Amino acid sequence: MGETILELQSIAKRFGQTDVLNGVSISIGKGEFITLLGPSGCGKTTTLRIIAGLETPDEGRVLLNGKDVTDTEPNQRDVNTVFQNYALFPHMTVAANIGYSLRLKRRSREEIRAAVKEALALVQLSGYERRMPSELSGGQRQRVAIARAVVNRPSVLLLDEPLGALDLQLRRQMQSELKALQKQLGITFIYITHDQEEALNMSDRIAVMRGGRFEQLGSPAEVYDSPRTSYVARFVGTANVLTGTVRSVENGVLSAECAGGCAGALCRGYSFLPGSSVTLAVRSEHVEFTRDKNACGLPAVIREKTFAGGMLRIALTLADGTELVASRHGIDLAVRTGEAVRVTWQPENAVPVDVDAPTGAAEAGA
Repeated sequence: MGETILELQSIAKRFGQTDVLNGVSISIGKGEFITLLGPSGCGKTTTLRIIAGLETPDEGRVLLNGKDVTDTEPNQRDVNTVFQNYALFPHMTVAANIGYSLRLKRRSREEIRAAVKEALALVQLSGYERRMPSELSGGQRQRVAIARAVVNRPSVLLLDEPLGALDLQLRRQMQSELKALQKQLGITFIYITHDQEEALNMSDRIAVMRGGRFEQLGSPAEVYDSPRTSYVARFVGTANVLTGTVRSVENGVLSAECAGGCAGALCRGYSFLPGSSVTLAVRSEHVEFTRDKNACGLPAVIREKTFAGGMLRIALTLADGTELVASRHGIDLAVRTGEAVRVTWQPENAVPVDVDAPTGAAEAGA
């Protein structure tokens, strides 16, 4: 991470008797694209509103460009926001919407005209200056909202689920356009979503939120391949989480007994003693099968095979009743419903989770 542009220091927020944020801390670099990812009610929007100045934290500080702006009014912060509902003025043209904040700053007509033209070019809407919002598609209105937000070149742009109202195909197109725009402008983007695909595709770092805390903060690869908690493993992608007992540890690989069989995983820097409990996470795409009853693995029965979107999903039931999912690209796999198999995976494709799992500020500041 480069030069720090925004810091949240031990932010806490309560609404009535409900703790919405529980001491979250994070440092965000200049030009970074960071996503707050989590389900509804986890504290994402409240965090964004505190950065924007629309809410005041009960505890903690907000630093922008090294300056404490915790109690600074929203219009005095070098921050702009793009909302899911666009919030365009329906009685104004596209050009008037985009140039509105510049007019408030008493910029000249020539300056405003040039800035609006440049902003429209950035979002690929050149020539739309005289259109009214009612004459635009959903994707075009979203582009206008983005142009209005970036016309001032803010230090930080906040995006509160800006693609949520778009259909799937347009949403994916806008993901690519937003990421390209962010790189072109060099503005720090803080993006809110509950869509893991958006987070993985667009972000430099992802902060997975749960219950007003940062459950894990890291690059998309770190969050996906090395989840630190079972919650992150299940929320980001499709992961199987199994609990077992450590048999042995050798050369950084642990062997565990679970679900009536044996499984391996990388220790990932943790120390495990034989006989201790361990929880393992393995992604569905790494689950393999064998018919060799003597192979190290977990005895299972194929319960169901379904196919959707180029992906075959195989549901299995382990000996202790635990359900497990495997996935493959392609239409079919040479296993039948009701067939007994042994489930295996390579140790490097499984990780221990919930091991002294850090939460809140400690994890976010790591």
